Amino acid sequence: MASDAPDKTAEDNPKNLVQSVAKAFAVLRAFDANLPELTISEIAARTALDRGTSFRLVHTLCALGYLAPVPRAKRYRLTLKCLELGYTPLARADLKRLSKPLLDEMIPDVADAASLGMLDGPDVVYVERAQVELPQLNLDRRPGSRIGAYGSALGHALLACLPVERQRALLETSNRIRLSEKTLVEVDSILARLAEVKARGYAVSDGENAYGLRTVAAAILDTDGSPIAGVSLTIHAERMPMERFAARAIPEVRRIAQDLTNANAQSFGALRLAR
Repeated sequence: MASDAPDKTAEDNPKNLVQSVAKAFAVLRAFDANLPELTISEIAARTALDRGTSFRLVHTLCALGYLAPVPRAKRYRLTLKCLELGYTPLARADLKRLSKPLLDEMIPDVADAASLGMLDGPDVVYVERAQVELPQLNLDRRPGSRIGAYGSALGHALLACLPVERQRALLETSNRIRLSEKTLVEVDSILARLAEVKARGYAVSDGENAYGLRTVAAAILDTDGSPIAGVSLTIHAERMPMERFAARAIPEVRRIAQDLTNANAQSFGALRLAR
């Protein structure tokens, strides 16, 4: 009997891929904003399917209501029913709920802690968290806790996406104290760091927010490019050197942030955080 539990080995096995389903989705993806109407020959060319297969898939999708013929033309278009494939569940969700399984997947193989946070004035408020025990650090990062954005990788990732004048205004209202000898507290120094973060698309902290912690973070963006929230991955410094952690964690934190950014875009900006 097949189990309902996900099996990564099974998922990666090409023998378990239902080709007809993959081909049907290839047909749907053949349409885009620049090509909203296509002939069967054009669909075949864009999907690398033969014309006969394309013909059968198009007529099946028409029967199911996901494609419709264009009147007085040998062309087809997507219908609004396609929105039901993803928009309805996404629009009814929120980033906290969507982020939870993505954060959980990072623990403990990639990081000791994975967080979702948002800006609230000059602070970062944690809204979701997955973690193992971080010994001897006694750091409270439960949902609802907050830290100064000026001194954290998560804060830097979020601040970097704001206009510079807004960055400066928030930093000047923050109570900037040294959390370690590495913490930047001068506004101009932090602004220079934020410019670097903006250019590369992620932030890094090696003991700047707390002794013994290494963190990478990236922002989740709204449809206008402003930050909705951010994701961070953290390890205890004893676990591995910063360079090794960064090489492993930066691609992951950027992928999660991009996945959630894409989910928000696909919901037409409907995703929000429920604290």
